[in-house]
Amino acid sequence: MKHNQKSNNAPRNLKRKTMGIASVFTSGMVLQQGVAVPVWGTAIPGRKVTVRFAEQEKASITDTEGRWKVMLDSLTACADPRTLQISSTHNQQPITLHDVLVGEVWVCSGQSNMQWPVAGSNRGAEEVRAANFPEIRLFTVPNVPSGEPESNIAGAAWSVCSPDTISPFSAVAYFFGRELHRRLKVPIGLINTSWGGTVAEAWTSWGTLSGDPSLRGIVENFERDLPRLAQRREAWSRDFKALEEQISDKGNTKYSEGWAGPAEPDGNWADMELPGIWQGKGLNFSGILWFRKTIEIPAGWAGKDLNLAIGATDKSDTTYFNNEQVGSVTMADRLDSWSLLRTYTVPGKLVRAGRNVIAVRVHSDKYAGGMTGPEDVMKVFCPACGGDPVISLAGTWRYAVEENYGLVQIPVEPVGPGHQNAPSALFNGMIAPLLPYAIRGAIWYQGESNADRARQYQTLFPLMIRDWRRAWGQGDFSFYFVQLANYMAQQAQPSESQWAELREAQTMALALPNTGMAVAIDIGDAGDIHPGNKQDVGLRLAFNALNQTYGLREVMPCGPLFRLVSRDGASLRLSFDFVGRGLVCRGEALQGFAIAGEDGRFVWATATIENEQVVVSSPGVSHPKVVRYAWADNPVASLYNRDGLPASPFRTDVM
Repeated sequence: MKHNQKSNNAPRNLKRKTMGIASVFTSGMVLQQGVAVPVWGTAIPGRKVTVRFAEQEKASITDTEGRWKVMLDSLTACADPRTLQISSTHNQQPITLHDVLVGEVWVCSGQSNMQWPVAGSNRGAEEVRAANFPEIRLFTVPNVPSGEPESNIAGAAWSVCSPDTISPFSAVAYFFGRELHRRLKVPIGLINTSWGGTVAEAWTSWGTLSGDPSLRGIVENFERDLPRLAQRREAWSRDFKALEEQISDKGNTKYSEGWAGPAEPDGNWADMELPGIWQGKGLNFSGILWFRKTIEIPAGWAGKDLNLAIGATDKSDTTYFNNEQVGSVTMADRLDSWSLLRTYTVPGKLVRAGRNVIAVRVHSDKYAGGMTGPEDVMKVFCPACGGDPVISLAGTWRYAVEENYGLVQIPVEPVGPGHQNAPSALFNGMIAPLLPYAIRGAIWYQGESNADRARQYQTLFPLMIRDWRRAWGQGDFSFYFVQLANYMAQQAQPSESQWAELREAQTMALALPNTGMAVAIDIGDAGDIHPGNKQDVGLRLAFNALNQTYGLREVMPCGPLFRLVSRDGASLRLSFDFVGRGLVCRGEALQGFAIAGEDGRFVWATATIENEQVVVSSPGVSHPKVVRYAWADNPVASLYNRDGLPASPFRTDVM
């Protein structure tokens, strides 16, 4: 099997016969202000290529491979649309790109919480309607892994931020960019290159991984397993098909029993507050659930077509109104059905004044399951009824279980060439084609897929940051990242936590220059790895950028970060950076602090704020040695600064 993963040469797929510009350059783009701007492409070898933009004219001669590049002099921010033209000495029509702005450009990358769309965030429908920002421009890199560095981005183009374009775009990226635009008053370009469920090593170049002694095993293990890949894939495919058969939808067995009908059906029905994931509400299994809600239709709506918006259902749904099916989307129909916002038309013949019943059958064969909203899009309304109010569907629904598959264990797919989690596959396919497009910096939201290897992440993550900076050739550009949010069940007693260790590894990356961290320990969701509050995530990333990159010192970049601990009798005294206008407690008392003595056994501690320090003690620990704060998958975290930003979790016994 040929495998070119090791290639560190120039990206492939260069067009050598006709003049062209790199695919990241399209009409509607934003060019970076304040730095030299590379513009590159291909043409016939030995020909002169000229680029004209903003009263500049730069020329280059194509090399023997047909590659050319020019450097535009530093540009000034400009929201007036201009054209960029490329021409060549051979007889071909010039390439003209229109509506080009100059401002601030940011790369936005990571896994699913960066990929998560605006429409799926809190108040998603409202955010989409309000997203009319013609000076914010969006570019989404398609999900394409590769065994060697690519140069082409097929099927992608810059677009103007509007209600028509923003819905599927990265919510974190958009809310970050929107705040920068609001504060800086310049055009903003956002490049979304993210992929759910991916590991950091997939975003790191092969040469960098293989060149580090502590990470070389990643590529060595990958290569070692290649000869057995076909055999491993065959076994995995067999196991996966068997599982798919076990958890497949065997047919709608409850419709005939009246579960979608107007009468109260048989079965063990209970209440559930929606939207939500049922695994986070005490039903720790995958399967098929029915949800029912009775609504009162006003007399003026009777006989008229209605819009029934149920939000997203994870994963497949069949939706009924008064016992008649009005819509369905399954994973067989769309791979994104787990996050797709559903709006179905209810024919007027089904609509009567007074009591009406909505029933939704949700099939979730693996992972999370439920009606996930968001809350503001779950509603019934009458398009032909003028200003009549909508009927909200958020709140209490009745539910019953049709099938319980138990806790489904998914066979792990063997990673080989072409897999998104192969070492360097996404650096090659989704970062290399952007290089060296001029940017101001990058934001990053990832780590969930590396949470079981936190010690390795201590090396891998900063190495990836340095790798990107080297590859871009723009020095130590700004790099801001999101610390993992709180997730999963809360623990009654202090305990170990892989997610806490991963957060610690992320915090360690702050040792690199021009980095910053958005703490999200207070805005997660115990039952959903994709919390809906992406607004505050984007805002907290923007605070870092506004303070550090753009010099707005009045903006506090982050919450308190642990600096040092000192002994004070039977107490430990903690000092912090980024205290700002002072430390505060949210709630009646500080919580989340645990303390241990020489025996290393942690107990909950009493903590108080004294002179911008936190003093921690416990009657059961007379000689305290170490402190931990918010050290759990889903901790109680109550320490903030007066700017409203939470303290980062930490431990003084760093491993």
